[in-house]
Amino acid sequence: MFRTHTPKAAAALLTILAMALSACLLTPGRFTSSLDLRRDGTFRFAYQGEIHMLALTKLAQMGSKPKVFEPDTCYNDEAKERPCTAEELADQKQAFEERLKQSGPKDKAEAEQMKALLGGIDPSNPQAAEDMAARLRRQAGWKSVVYKGDGLFVVDYAIAGRLDHDFVFPTVERLPLANAFVQLSRRNDGTVRIDAPGYSGQSGAGNPMGMALAGMAGAMAKAGKAGKDGGDLPGNPFGPFEGTFTLTTDGVIVANNTDEGPKPVAGGQQLDWTVNIRNAAPTALVRLGS
Repeated sequence: MFRTHTPKAAAALLTILAMALSACLLTPGRFTSSLDLRRDGTFRFAYQGEIHMLALTKLAQMGSKPKVFEPDTCYNDEAKERPCTAEELADQKQAFEERLKQSGPKDKAEAEQMKALLGGIDPSNPQAAEDMAARLRRQAGWKSVVYKGDGLFVVDYAIAGRLDHDFVFPTVERLPLANAFVQLSRRNDGTVRIDAPGYSGQSGAGNPMGMALAGMAGAMAKAGKAGKDGGDLPGNPFGPFEGTFTLTTDGVIVANNTDEGPKPVAGGQQLDWTVNIRNAAPTALVRLGS
């Protein structure tokens, strides 16, 4: 008995889309980032470099459904490719035309859902990226936001304040699903926990960012998609992912996961992390106060 093969690319693309919407809309590119945390609770945080917004790049391109019939591959009983018969091609074309007729309302509903999740921005609109850049520029801390195309923004972000509440970077106005690159959690015992889940591509229960990237990479591979040729780091389907994160403080460093540990610098101690797809997410615990 002969049989045809139905590609699973569409299912893989839906998996990618679901992951991006639920856990991972933003990813770093090449960047430098720093945090200065003082015992009196004041802090300065900075991020300079690239940020990828997945909903404005590969997802929009890959999620588009073909409007022209493309026949599936046909196989024989030994699972070897063979030419499709005229009857098989006719059946495939009929099924394609039926799907095309039914896709209109569904596509419209999916587009409206995506627009709602992006705070009113339609990712299929050529102006969407500039609208997002303008939204970021209105927020405190975003000194410069330049859109380079293909979902890539180059930013200069710096903010200072007092850590009498938790802090998360980045936050995007009207975008509830923006995932955290860095988060500072103030505890009742006077310590501050620093976590940077967005500065790692490692998968694991403690890093939803890495889990999403790993899942999307696998789904893209199954769909026959790949990142840009040259320069992509293993496991990151959206481009180079590398940078540095530096923490300086005059507080007491209770715990950290750097390779070298703290080193003395003017005004306190310093921790340094090299960020890439392979290294663990930076984390530290610092005690404030006298």
